[in-house]
Amino acid sequence: MKIESVLAQIGSLSEPGTGAVSFPIYQATAFRHPRLGQSTGFDYSRSKNPTRAVLEQAIAELEQGDAGFACSSGMAALQTVFALFSQGDHLIVSLDLYGGTYRLIEKVMGRFGVTATYVDTNDLDALESASRPNTKAVLIETPTNPLMMITDLEKVCGWAKAKGYIAIVDNTLLTPFFQRPIELGADIIVHSATKYLGGHNDVLAGLIVTKGKELSEQVAFLHNSIGAVLNPQDSWLLMRGMKTLALRMERHQYNATKIAEFLQAHPMVEQVYYPALPSHPGYEVQSRQSSGNTGIFSFRMKDARTIEPILRHIRLIAFAESLGGVESLMTYPAVQTHADIPEEIRRQVGVDDRLLRFSVGIEHVDDLIGDLSNAFDVAQAELV
Repeated sequence: MKIESVLAQIGSLSEPGTGAVSFPIYQATAFRHPRLGQSTGFDYSRSKNPTRAVLEQAIAELEQGDAGFACSSGMAALQTVFALFSQGDHLIVSLDLYGGTYRLIEKVMGRFGVTATYVDTNDLDALESASRPNTKAVLIETPTNPLMMITDLEKVCGWAKAKGYIAIVDNTLLTPFFQRPIELGADIIVHSATKYLGGHNDVLAGLIVTKGKELSEQVAFLHNSIGAVLNPQDSWLLMRGMKTLALRMERHQYNATKIAEFLQAHPMVEQVYYPALPSHPGYEVQSRQSSGNTGIFSFRMKDARTIEPILRHIRLIAFAESLGGVESLMTYPAVQTHADIPEEIRRQVGVDDRLLRFSVGIEHVDDLIGDLSNAFDVAQAELV
């Protein structure tokens, strides 16, 4: 089936006993054993829950992996994956990185002796220079958050495989609807499912997909042992959100492209970072490895003094953190999502005091452009 059909039918054929089209929420934490030495396949909800199992099977199928794991947040998913590594291990990580991931690596994993080097993961020379005898994995964001840098996944995952490294890809911004990294050589996919997969700013969740029997078994052990699993209610809510992913991603992409074009031509804007624009340096690679574009992008204002009045005067667009929901959100990365990254590193990659990140929702594009235009006009007037 096409991916639109797979998404719409998540869980609808999984309850043959009752024929329920919407898979039930199994709130139970414990499950009866038929007799000594026998199990229904469900024993304790941390290890396996029927509702969560349907979600995990769905994401594995969508990403073309062998196993899926649902976690209590995107950071819990990353922590579970990072538990694969031991004291003295080294990771190579995308330079332009979500601040929460940087915080987890440096302030948590660093305490356990796991180190990381941050590079442009599309630069093979930089990757080679960063490689060490103790390197175990490459973690790639593509597009990156917030500067939308693109990595050639087939090239870099092939390089990682030749080195014997695990290739981990954060696919949050494109979702399996637009990009399937396992098909391009990735070993592990992680998602902050709070974002586009959930899609409604009402569920906190993370997902992991693995390829290969041994790796899947290792992550399954860690998932159960660490226990940061997704509860049944949120598993059901996430499945409900994923049923409309195809429709939402198409609208997110359409709106974001129109608004990025508007901002690119605006005299107050210095630069727009969105891989759907032909001017983007990753446009060709993005067009080749993905079937579409995300609904988030960043843009840099010419004058830092306009940032505060713009954020104060947007009305339809909410000044709020997070991304990927049906409602449009504007974020100021330097003081919000990326505040834990040292200023010198932020400035090195371009996360400065003139950068705004825009998660474009599914409202009418004319209303969103109108809201931006009004906020820009007021901000400009306040500077005079």
